[in-house]
Amino acid sequence: MTPEIAPSVAAAVPPHDLVANTIRTLAIDGVQKANSGHPGMPMGMADAAVVLWTKYLKFNPADPAWPDRDRFVLSAGHGSMLLYSLLYLTGYDLPLEQLKSFRQWGSHTPGHPERGEAPGVETTTGPLGQGISNAVGMALAERWLAAHFNRPGFEVVDHSTYVIASDGDLMEGVSHETCSLAGHLGLGKLIVLYDDNHISIDGPTTLSFDEDVLLRFDAYGWHTQRVDGHDPAAVGTALDAARAETGRPSIIACRTTIGFGSPNRAGTAKAHGEPLGVDEVRLTKERLGWPPDAQFYVPDEVLAYMRATGAHGGETEGEWRALMGRYAVAHPELAAEFQRSMANELPDGWDRDLPTFGTEKAIATRQASGTVLNALSKRISNLIGGSADLTPSNNTLPEGEKSVTRDDFSGRYIRFGVREHGMGSILNGLAAHGGLRPYGGTFLIFSDYMRPVIRLASMMGLPVVYVFTHDSIGLGEDGPTHQPIEQLASLRAIPNLVVFRPADANETRLGWQVALKRANHPTALILTRQALPVLDRAQVAPAENAERGGYVLLDADNPQVILIGAGSEVEIALGAHKLLAEQGIRARVVSMPSTELFDMQPQAYRDSVLPPSVRARVAVEAAVPMSWWPYVGLDGAVVGLNHFGASAPYKTIYKEFGLTPEKVAEAARGVLKG
Repeated sequence: MTPEIAPSVAAAVPPHDLVANTIRTLAIDGVQKANSGHPGMPMGMADAAVVLWTKYLKFNPADPAWPDRDRFVLSAGHGSMLLYSLLYLTGYDLPLEQLKSFRQWGSHTPGHPERGEAPGVETTTGPLGQGISNAVGMALAERWLAAHFNRPGFEVVDHSTYVIASDGDLMEGVSHETCSLAGHLGLGKLIVLYDDNHISIDGPTTLSFDEDVLLRFDAYGWHTQRVDGHDPAAVGTALDAARAETGRPSIIACRTTIGFGSPNRAGTAKAHGEPLGVDEVRLTKERLGWPPDAQFYVPDEVLAYMRATGAHGGETEGEWRALMGRYAVAHPELAAEFQRSMANELPDGWDRDLPTFGTEKAIATRQASGTVLNALSKRISNLIGGSADLTPSNNTLPEGEKSVTRDDFSGRYIRFGVREHGMGSILNGLAAHGGLRPYGGTFLIFSDYMRPVIRLASMMGLPVVYVFTHDSIGLGEDGPTHQPIEQLASLRAIPNLVVFRPADANETRLGWQVALKRANHPTALILTRQALPVLDRAQVAPAENAERGGYVLLDADNPQVILIGAGSEVEIALGAHKLLAEQGIRARVVSMPSTELFDMQPQAYRDSVLPPSVRARVAVEAAVPMSWWPYVGLDGAVVGLNHFGASAPYKTIYKEFGLTPEKVAEAARGVLKG
């Protein structure tokens, strides 16, 4: 085992090939020991990665969360051993033993990089296209924070976002959406190293992919270059040119050989996603001039040099912290705001005296959401978001707010265009970068386009707020293509995501409060197109109870049956309560805007809302019933939809599909009969 050295030790510069081959052999040893993984990409991109990490990337292994570090994203997450090797070599808290435990239970080196597992991993990658798209969000965050906080002589936000992306990343549709927007906004500090190795899992990329990638990126408004990815001088020259181009994002196509150094697998699909094998590992090491029988061998001069490179980042951070000290004296309010924003903290009083809604008129919860957002936007300076070209429908534009443009990043509204998947991935990048609280809006039906990024936000614990409007058949005439039926159940199935479907305007206010208090998880607000009555809180329980996910909205003495509703269907449950009361049946109405929040409550509270002794229960929701069976039990019933919607006025659709107080009351009588 190579001995660790103090990061302060000065080191001579070893030959480039020695450093690159160290990474190559660490990668093949890690994959071989795990008997699974992807050795080819790290072997092919080692040369370019060494140039980037030793000569350009601004980072400090001793403080991986340093706010003004450059962000590095390995979008080609299957090549994770490339990143793990770099993190170990430069001195992050990732010992060599972790590389030896690659892909094993309990290790911090999973098969694909996961945010929060190893220090220095900025975002979870592996699903192709996501990393480069997150990076667009990170670059956008840097531009916005710089516009907001920097002052003459105080460039406290000044860093770049670097990406290593693969052919597969650029095939995925989400990368088209986000890279188009990056070009439109002129994100000049975004630099992509494209591993142009012409190989995918199936074989040559020409089987399915023969477009001129750089011509496409030219059309997006990017700065483009092509180099030999194994020529470190050429890579460095290209990076210099990319860094000098401040008005456009840059992509450098690095022509590489996958599995570089392997005598029999280099340049073939066999090098992509499986171990080289014991014999081929030995042959590869011999070809690279490496001790053939040594495993996880790191030459002392390589480790010394790489650790010294990492230690230099501490000096750079020290200079930045000195600048921040002067900034705090010259601009104390901005400095305090910057520190609060980067700590992901909300300002004092952010939710004080938020709008409340009276019963004078019905109001759509999407409209109520817009009213609440107007107030929140005035109090939370780093609340930033947008819509996928549905701004007037989603009510996501705060009053008087400017849009972000390529010439002005001082606004807080992002025009994402019709790019739901891309919007979601950029929101993840904004949140992962830090300093911003992002939200994005579209119709609930189009959450299907966003599911991969919602899943990743939930996995990473990113505080993204999704504003999903037009939440049911209640949108009416647009018909079944736009009427979500199965989406609620699908979203509720995602771990760590809170789905909040408010019953009225005041519950909507609570939904926003819940979402913004969740600093480490995403939240989906599910909002109506149609107007809903504002519940008379003098007659029913206070809306503040909605923070617990489910609560007794309207009760009866010694209830015989419990009616559970969410969103617009709470009104139907209240109507059924009235009908049952007229028939001498005592019913309790429970509003349950969020099953996830309700499930987090102590068992005693849940039992107080849904007493185990009351087994007669009916849930009602204009969606597939599967979300509600855990709450109604085997003796209960669900009034919902097991089919798609229809095009007609929404009141007609509700009636024709049996989503009425009469049908809920009928179901209640049925469960009481047993």
